[in-house]
Amino acid sequence: MKIYKLIALGLFISITAAAQTGRETGTKYGTGEDSLECLKNLSLYSEDLRNKNYDAAYPAWEAAFNNCPAATVNLYIDGATLLEHKIKKNKDAATFEDLYQKLMKVYDQRMEFFGDNRRTPTPEIKGFKALDMLKYKRNDAEVLAQAYALLDESVNYSKEKSQLAFLATFMTTSVNMYKMGKIDAMKLVEDYTLVTDGLDNQLKNPARAKYHGQIEKVKGSVETLFANSGAANCETIDQIFAPQLEDKKFDLAWLKMVSRLLVRGLCDDSELLYKVSEYQHNIEPSSASAYGLAKMYLKSNDMNRAIDYFKEAIDLCEDNDQKGEFLQQLGLVYLTQEKYSAARASALRAIELRPNWGAPYIVIGKAYAISANTIGTKELEKKSAYWAAVDKFMKAKSVDPSVAKEADELIRTYSVHFPATDEIFFEGYKNGETYTVGGWINEKTTIRAK
Repeated sequence: MKIYKLIALGLFISITAAAQTGRETGTKYGTGEDSLECLKNLSLYSEDLRNKNYDAAYPAWEAAFNNCPAATVNLYIDGATLLEHKIKKNKDAATFEDLYQKLMKVYDQRMEFFGDNRRTPTPEIKGFKALDMLKYKRNDAEVLAQAYALLDESVNYSKEKSQLAFLATFMTTSVNMYKMGKIDAMKLVEDYTLVTDGLDNQLKNPARAKYHGQIEKVKGSVETLFANSGAANCETIDQIFAPQLEDKKFDLAWLKMVSRLLVRGLCDDSELLYKVSEYQHNIEPSSASAYGLAKMYLKSNDMNRAIDYFKEAIDLCEDNDQKGEFLQQLGLVYLTQEKYSAARASALRAIELRPNWGAPYIVIGKAYAISANTIGTKELEKKSAYWAAVDKFMKAKSVDPSVAKEADELIRTYSVHFPATDEIFFEGYKNGETYTVGGWINEKTTIRAK
């Protein structure tokens, strides 16, 4: 019936003596009989495509693609679908290459004839082309570089209006280009900033509200990619973001992003971290901003303020591993202040969160050893603190082999302070007996001679 309709339609078309295709004339359908052939092929392939008869649709689509390229933008949207189907079914390398090149031509021809389309202009078509290039040839270094250039142009054009897939893939490709030595760290950071700015603006857009969960997930992946890229070192972060600080000091999303990068990069001595943390904390107190301020006040030797911000960082932190790290660092601060009981309490909390971590046990052991002279009045009572200290160092390496070297060194250092055998005997004790260390330690240990 559709063919009959087309024939009927042809009665109203003026058929010239010399028919020409749409490609030859620069028109949608060409002229004369060729225009009828074009309309027929468009109709035939569309019908088969609707019924998912992809193999049957392909010949008519190909004829329309070759002869009437300006007919409709759907010719290119449908062409990508049909070629994807054929590529998926194909197992032969030579045929794959032929189909891949035809798919690339689909995008190039779409840009030629429909690049001025308001809804999908040339930069967006380049983004789609890059996605398919990476889909089929992601391990080809030359194709990777070409796709990166296309995505770079697309995302820089559309910015926050870029499709989520373009932003995510652009970041992945940018990191790969950096690792291959094709772009430098500064360019990678610029790309990262462009992508995160785009994602942040999408999160602020009420029209994108239903996609916010997905956008947040992509943003987290992008941050992880960048943090693990090797380019996110303190010097590079400072070079890129420090000049932007005063203009961005009220931009909470920007401040959070820079703060997270600095904390992940362990940029504890960065002046940028201090300033970012202060601005961020003024707007919205968080664990990361409180930690930054704690480190800042440590550097300026204002221990009381540092301790206050460490406590705030701990209270606001929701990640147990990170909270344990903050507690461990707070314990070390208390240790330098000779607040031994507080140091132990902080380390014990860290152990609750991370039972297989040895560092907090070392803090407790050091607190015991350093405070030995405050325990009791007799020499044996003071030296008993070293037994308790060595117990903690031994516990540290038993739960966490990564601290074994430090623990062994501390065991050697403090074991020499154990009482001699005759000293133990003179006080009425024997090697191997249980002994309760007095003072603030108040802990059972085993008597040992040096």
